[in-house]
Amino acid sequence: MDNTNRKDHWEKIYETKSPDQVSWTQEIPKTSLDFISSFGVTKDAKIIDIGGGDSKLVDYLLDNGFENITVLDISEKAIEKAKNRLRDKAEKVNWVVSDITEFEPNTTFDIWHDRATFHFLTSNEQVSKYMETARKSVKGFMTIGTFSENGPTECSGLRIKQYTEQTLTDELKNGFNKIRCVTEDHTTPFNTTQNFLFCSFKRQEN
Repeated sequence: MDNTNRKDHWEKIYETKSPDQVSWTQEIPKTSLDFISSFGVTKDAKIIDIGGGDSKLVDYLLDNGFENITVLDISEKAIEKAKNRLRDKAEKVNWVVSDITEFEPNTTFDIWHDRATFHFLTSNEQVSKYMETARKSVKGFMTIGTFSENGPTECSGLRIKQYTEQTLTDELKNGFNKIRCVTEDHTTPFNTTQNFLFCSFKRQEN
């Protein structure tokens, strides 16, 4: 699936489905928040949520006092939903509509968070572009959540790439040192279970 078709796919998903109709919805993104908290950064740290869509992570980050938050998603509809939910608070967030493989940030980030995008990149070229952008723009920490080897092989009608702790670490070893990994069962809004792998990494010193 090329980038244009991928964007159309996600626009349709967000246009036609509510949060209780998509598998990734979390009322409280506890694991993501725990990883971000573990990095011990200050409230003015620059944080980007890759594939943030209408996830509530941004709500909790704002409530926790973080001041420099960017949310990137391929779907304009998803970002519209998040803005509508946040109302006036949305003005405190930098919103970016972009495919991650085409994203060219004009700043660096202290924390790069991704619970939604990486496992959808199924070609070596896509992963390579993702990592090239991350190496250029992350100066602090990364936390990535993907489907584990015990998780689904598809999501929202698209094939995904499963990861183990070793294979995910191998993808990031050129530029990032692993801190820790955990697996977690995510219960979807329709009471099915998806097994995720979450790992955190620190940018290697040049």
